[in-house]
Amino acid sequence: MSESLDHKLTTLKLAHVREVYPSWTLQAAQSEMGYGEFLEQLVTEEVLARQENQLQRKMHTAGFPYAATIDQFDFTLRPELKRTVMLRFFDSSFIANAGCLLLIGPSGLGKTHLAIAVGTKMVQLGYTVRFVMAQHLANAVLTAATRNEITRLIEPLVKCDLLILDEFGYLSMEPQVGPVLYELISGRYEKGATVITSNKSLTSWGELVGDTALMMAIIDRLLHHGEVFYLRGSSYRMRGKEPVTLPTRCATSLLKR
Repeated sequence: MSESLDHKLTTLKLAHVREVYPSWTLQAAQSEMGYGEFLEQLVTEEVLARQENQLQRKMHTAGFPYAATIDQFDFTLRPELKRTVMLRFFDSSFIANAGCLLLIGPSGLGKTHLAIAVGTKMVQLGYTVRFVMAQHLANAVLTAATRNEITRLIEPLVKCDLLILDEFGYLSMEPQVGPVLYELISGRYEKGATVITSNKSLTSWGELVGDTALMMAIIDRLLHHGEVFYLRGSSYRMRGKEPVTLPTRCATSLLKR
């Protein structure tokens, strides 16, 4: 490649064309490829590379803690979940209908895995996704010094196509978090899809923020276009291991510390 062409490709920000140009030039000469076909192949390479880069940026922005797909989920361990039913949430209609998916059950049953799998699929379909742990959100709200900081915190969570709120209920939240959570959910109501994972049943959610009436208003909006699935069974992390139980005296002692 000439220095002049390299400079022009750099100016046009055709980075991938610069990378593959030598190999395509050689291939074109060997196969007697026409000018039109040669140009089309180069442009196609650039388009595909940009699409892949865009996908990677969206995956990074989503903030998934690890990679997960529905094909990696073992439905035989969760007979209460049907793959055909879950696939409804892997379709663009889930976003279009501003749906909600609540996955509830003890730790280690695959709730977060499914949530990430849904989010990954939506990124692949071109939607914006945000994954946030409930406690991290609560901590950020508590450390916000001004109302503007809270607005900047929740604005991208309100506007994204899909919000995943993970591990809601594992720890109780301070009372001032409840109104912000309501603002977030009501702001997304009938505008964006939401997935929430929790180890607490809906009936106990009011205790988490110390305001049952406020939480009922949140749940009402989530369930209007939403579905709830309760997962049961033993943790997949403990498969093949002896079950762990705490003696009553030991458990009581730990709670008092």
